[in-house]
Amino acid sequence: MQIDINSDIGEGVGNDEAMLAVATSVNIACGFHAGDPGLMRKIATQAHARGVGIGAHPSYRDLAGFGRQPMPGLSASEIENLVAYQTGALCAVASLAGHKVTHVKAHGALSNAACADAMIAKAIATAVKAVDPGLAFMVLPHTELAHAADHTGLRPIHEIYADRAYQDDAQLLPRSQNGAVLHDAGEIAQRVLRMVRGQSIIAASGKTIATPIDSVCVHGDTPGAVEIAKTVRSVLEQGGVTISPFSSRP
Repeated sequence: MQIDINSDIGEGVGNDEAMLAVATSVNIACGFHAGDPGLMRKIATQAHARGVGIGAHPSYRDLAGFGRQPMPGLSASEIENLVAYQTGALCAVASLAGHKVTHVKAHGALSNAACADAMIAKAIATAVKAVDPGLAFMVLPHTELAHAADHTGLRPIHEIYADRAYQDDAQLLPRSQNGAVLHDAGEIAQRVLRMVRGQSIIAASGKTIATPIDSVCVHGDTPGAVEIAKTVRSVLEQGGVTISPFSSRP
């Protein structure tokens, strides 16, 4: 069994260099919620040297709110524009580092909205495919994002979150609720191992929901993120799971 470990970086928080030593894929902020061209190039260069895959992490234009402020009312065309703009920017900057973007993963409020809204999900997928139909689309299972990947013919990479709690419908427990973000590295790692082995999401209630799992995400801005990622990787490897970039697999 093989699994990818991904992390959101280039956001001005956390230890990006340390996370690059653990993750096999990273999602790079493209300037709308965090990051800038210099940081994008720096991370792409470091990732290339380590053999770590890179993806665009587009968001709403929301520097003040870190991309976590909802922005209802945007048209499909407006969403396509902002996703294509950010993805294209990383593709161009990554070329300066001699690296190639392999995937796209929506950030924050944009991702949350797309999980539930088919129009937003389709707009994101349409933009990704227009930039490069060979890009993979990192999505949460059992969401409109996953459906959009299927409908547009993009390769879906189904991810689970190591450090987030789930509801019984396989959706993330909102950050506003107690227990939404998990912090105990050992408990997180053991839960991830059970989910990967069982190919299922384990909700906070204990309910299991069958799902394909291609990648495990550890948020780069979670307190203790690097330690959590190291522990998750160690426990998975000790459990017989091979850690490798999804881009290295057919």
